[in-house]
Amino acid sequence: MKKVTIIVPAYNEEESLSELFQWIARVMKENHFSYEVIFVNDGSTDKSWKVIESLKAQAPDAVHGIKFRRNY
Repeated sequence: MKKVTIIVPAYNEEESLSELFQWIARVMKENHFSYEVIFVNDGSTDKSWKVIESLKAQAPDAVHGIKFRRNY
């Protein structure tokens, strides 16, 4: 089984993160890949971090988050 790590930079992307993760999870499962998604919140001022935390709660083995205090 192949292990895939996907890194997703996010800046004010609260509206698209859930849909993106659902798409990634579907494709990985269809192809029988072991995977993880690392969301990097690049100082967002919207609710992107809350969405990332929610995704982490739903899929704790697949989702990881890094939160920057400001945009880099």
